[in-house]
Amino acid sequence: MKNRKIILEEREIPENWYNIVADMPNKPLPPLNPGTLEPIGPEALAPLFPEALIKQEMTTDKWVTIPDEVRNMYSIWRPTPMYRAYGLEKALDTPAKIYYKYEGVSPSGSHKPNTAIPQAYYNKQEGVKRITTETGAGQWGSALSFACQHFGIECDVYMVRLSYNDKPYRKMMMNTWGANVYPSPSDRTAAGRKILAEHPDSPGSLGIAISEAVEMAATREDTKYALGSVLNHVKLHQTVIGLEAIKQMEKAGSDIPDIVIAPFGGGSNFAGISFPFLRLNLEGGKKIRCIASEPSSCPKLTRGVFRYDFGDTAGMTPLLPMYTLGHDFIPAPIHAGGLRYHGAGVIVSQLLKDNLIEAQSHDNLEIFEAGVLFARAEGIIPAPEANHGIATVIKEAKICKEEGVSKTILFNLCGHGNFDMKAYDDYFSGKIKSHELSQEEIDRSIAKLNTPTIPA
Repeated sequence: MKNRKIILEEREIPENWYNIVADMPNKPLPPLNPGTLEPIGPEALAPLFPEALIKQEMTTDKWVTIPDEVRNMYSIWRPTPMYRAYGLEKALDTPAKIYYKYEGVSPSGSHKPNTAIPQAYYNKQEGVKRITTETGAGQWGSALSFACQHFGIECDVYMVRLSYNDKPYRKMMMNTWGANVYPSPSDRTAAGRKILAEHPDSPGSLGIAISEAVEMAATREDTKYALGSVLNHVKLHQTVIGLEAIKQMEKAGSDIPDIVIAPFGGGSNFAGISFPFLRLNLEGGKKIRCIASEPSSCPKLTRGVFRYDFGDTAGMTPLLPMYTLGHDFIPAPIHAGGLRYHGAGVIVSQLLKDNLIEAQSHDNLEIFEAGVLFARAEGIIPAPEANHGIATVIKEAKICKEEGVSKTILFNLCGHGNFDMKAYDDYFSGKIKSHELSQEEIDRSIAKLNTPTIPA
């Protein structure tokens, strides 16, 4: 019998998170105060985040200790399994060896609890009573609801209206864990009311939902804000994925992968699997290709510009150096709600600018073709976000076949699609069409920016 699963024991859960900033040849540019355009310090983040997370956001330490209570919570679902994708290899008739790290075994069904648990833990340590956040597809909102329930913290979630309507079971998960869930844009905030006045039928976006959640946190003393992607401390927490994966690849007796792939929205998923492998490139001279896979409907890495921009639509956040389509950009209402974000995280943006990582994009139809092929070959129905990474895997595996070479490909299957079946129903009903932004649409969005540019 073939050895399909590579399993670690609970004692092998990493004891530290890995901070790639320590190894980056060019450190990320600082965030700026939008009023003065001067670099901001930790004090600017204090209204939104607990002190411990601000320190992690700013740290240049290479390793950050995972608290025992967090590791104990991780053990509910970690270490997560790694699989050799024999079925997919056969379906593609490829000489490539394909592995995937499966994060869908967590309570909320994705990789998001890897950061939700420590964020709730640090907020609890500092006496926070309520956390506000946004969610796209609902995976981050579900994860934070689960974490807040464990630590006895109230949770308010602003869910992108498109997903709120299309994914009621995600909302029910959050409600089951005690969270309050509101469709965004909402009439609860000034930011939401402004959007609704201009666009009453707005499908929402992550940028809008972030504005609403930030506004609520900034106006209440007992409340902090939590973000599920983009920021440095979030990516730090997610590196448990890649650190486990390195051990599992060693246990499988396989070579270190030639290619590491993950979907890309704000960067947490991609960072989690790829950063520990990028360490092998930066430290040991390895040449592992790390590829971020994004929608052609929201292609900030492949077609955006690298400049300072706001992390939210209303302009309430500091200015961040990122690849962006413009903070006013409203993406098409594709089913991959978690990837509908206008910008990329600061660290990932710098790595791409320095050509240390790659990016590819796939259209809305291609990714469902990939997801269905994977489900029929491997049995797991992937989340629409995960399908983007699978589409890139299929593309690279086909190149291996064309060139007659065997490469080892590892990807992060970030979550299951068990609550995303409307998306698959739309696909089988022929309602999903190929969609790609025109250059005119991108240029028009970027032309609205009056934020600082960054010299080449």
